[in-house]
Amino acid sequence: MEQIRSFIAIELPDELKLELDRLETRLKSAKPSGVKWVDPDSIHLTLKFLGNIAIDRTAEITRAIEEAARVVTPFHLEVKDLGVFPNLKRVRVAWVGISGEVDKLIQLQQGIESNLTSLGFAPESRPFTSHLTLARLGNQASLDERQKFGQLIASTRFEGGAINVDAISLMRSQLTRAGAIYSRISSVGLKKMSLLR
Repeated sequence: MEQIRSFIAIELPDELKLELDRLETRLKSAKPSGVKWVDPDSIHLTLKFLGNIAIDRTAEITRAIEEAARVVTPFHLEVKDLGVFPNLKRVRVAWVGISGEVDKLIQLQQGIESNLTSLGFAPESRPFTSHLTLARLGNQASLDERQKFGQLIASTRFEGGAINVDAISLMRSQLTRAGAIYSRISSVGLKKMSLLR
């Protein structure tokens, strides 16, 4: 059975990808070394990384997403501010923060996590932290490069934009020499609010 590498995510609107592209251009102008940038067109809000799955499991995974989406109405997230994992002195990952209706985002993520656990997927060991990954520093980056990049991130302001979340996607990730290529396998809409008559 063919295996595909996949994850569940919220896709970003094009205007926000454009803002993230401008942000990366601004940060790159400082010429930080040892940094591997994420292509703004590939940035998404990951809810659950699944790893390699059998291609014939995509329908049951989509149903698990639908079940979680059925109880959450569309919501609004703000994308702004920069941060790093694990800390500014030993930067491994630079990210953009998420605020707004984060309680709905967490409810959605926990519902997906729970439904997938019952399908045999291992639950995530780390707590869910909503963020958009902007850049990574590989193992070859020196401590000095990590600290300098941390200072750059700490001194940069970003008021990015918004995401109106009304759907979740099951995505495929194909690893190539040029980087990962993402394609949508399925998309699930959130619960529509009923209008009172």
